[in-house]
Amino acid sequence: MVGMIQDLRSILEGWDYEPGRISVRKIIGRDQREKIQARVDLGLMQFETSGRPDGERPFGCDLLLTHHERRLNDHVRKNASDEGFELTPEECRDLRREAYLLHQRFVALFVLEEYDGVERDTASTLRIIDLCMSHAATTQDRDAMRDYRNYVHMMYTRGLALLASSRGEHEKALKLVDEGIAWLREQETDSPDHVGRPASGEIGLLDELRRDILRRMPDDARPKLEARLAEAVAAEDYEAAAKLRDQLSGRSS
Repeated sequence: MVGMIQDLRSILEGWDYEPGRISVRKIIGRDQREKIQARVDLGLMQFETSGRPDGERPFGCDLLLTHHERRLNDHVRKNASDEGFELTPEECRDLRREAYLLHQRFVALFVLEEYDGVERDTASTLRIIDLCMSHAATTQDRDAMRDYRNYVHMMYTRGLALLASSRGEHEKALKLVDEGIAWLREQETDSPDHVGRPASGEIGLLDELRRDILRRMPDDARPKLEARLAEAVAAEDYEAAAKLRDQLSGRSS
């Protein structure tokens, strides 16, 4: 169209791509609604802030996931079981693409510290993974996102915990982190349903988050005292450990 600015350089001027850094921003689109933009090499990606990131409404639904979940629910109502419900390779492919779009957005939302959106998108991604693992017609499609599940669950936990911590609910945040770590450790068991790559990297990130949450807590908070006690015992600093036990005993009396 003559007169319409189509050169991306006019949009990206002053917003350089930095390798290794996730750079995101919010803008107001032509429809007067907020959009999320993420800077990538040679351009940018743009997402809607809710619904499907690309703005599409497959089968009239907010997500393709919603459509297939409704199909599954209808099947269960008619057959009193999910037995016989299958996703074709093409349906699994399209669900994986939707998971990819949600991934791009929840990473951007994490950078923007919009943790409620991170929780929403990671929860949807986990539902996509579980749906394919349970109902894909082929083994290849059932296993395609199995290893990715650990990462998404870690991001889901981070979103939940950071949202709670931002509200001053630090003990709740710690509980969420501990539950996330326990879930990841379970995936490393020998159970046939949980075979996949080790979750040590994801567990490490949650351990780091746990330490960060503890740092934000008041010095006399019970979880912080318990963590310091564990450190004192590990270091064989029994004098410090005794004092910390006294403080904990005083708090429980």
